[in-house]
Amino acid sequence: MKVTISPAPHIKSQQTTKKIMLSVFSALLPTGLWGIYKFGIHAGYVILTSIASCVLFEYISQKFIFKTKVKISDGSAALTGLLMAYCLPPNISLWQVCIGSFFAIFITKECFGGIGFNIFNPALVGRAVLLASFPSAMTKWQIDGITSATPLGILKEKLTGSLPSYTDLFIGNIPGSIGEVSKILLILGALYLFRRKIISWHIPITYILTVAVLSIPFKQDPIFQLLSGGLILGAFFMATDYVTSPLFVKGKIIFGFGCGLLTVLIRNLGSYPEGVCYSILIMNILVPLIDRCTKPRIFGRKR
Repeated sequence: MKVTISPAPHIKSQQTTKKIMLSVFSALLPTGLWGIYKFGIHAGYVILTSIASCVLFEYISQKFIFKTKVKISDGSAALTGLLMAYCLPPNISLWQVCIGSFFAIFITKECFGGIGFNIFNPALVGRAVLLASFPSAMTKWQIDGITSATPLGILKEKLTGSLPSYTDLFIGNIPGSIGEVSKILLILGALYLFRRKIISWHIPITYILTVAVLSIPFKQDPIFQLLSGGLILGAFFMATDYVTSPLFVKGKIIFGFGCGLLTVLIRNLGSYPEGVCYSILIMNILVPLIDRCTKPRIFGRKR
């Protein structure tokens, strides 16, 4: 009998990094087109600049700084750029977008060893850096040429403006970041990823249910909390990042619960009206510990 010894992984799949990135990219395209339609052509420039600068920074990092194999064709840098752009206000300056791309790709991804080795979600780090560096530019929202606060901002600051209806929230007829306003298009994109088995329900559903349930003790409208801000985008497309989320089912549920808990606490007790970005980044830190505690028992061993 011939015995072949080979390194892991021993179970091969038809899925490749390039195919997964292309599927997620395709699922996100409709909501980006909606953002350009609602906020104007500058939103399109923001998206293109973010994608192009992320790919460029990855190429420079791999080719000239770390001198590793150039992997820009796998689409991960382009997807990072797309996701970061979706978290940005539509009127942000393009040079500021490039700074966010630098931190997302060079600092968060390549300095840790490239794809598969980063601890934090690169797109969210890019957004967090821009929010800390340019708070004024990151909190200016326009829709139909009129500057106004986001629904969560109106609620947080107790402004006199009327809150949008559920329909406007669901369709995306509200101020907000480029790719997070249209919940219906994001949900349709998520259903496409479920069908392709790119993501599982454990993290996003646990995340969303946690926010809905914990909003009640704070006397918040659960439906309004679900349809406002970047919760749907974060739950389905960022918290489910393969590299920065837990490996096992129990861990995924714990991770989703933690994201939901932190989002509710930040929204209600923190200074910012939105809490999705920081809640996911904080939970990213805990992923190694969650994986260690939820690792399945090896057959034949007690622990």
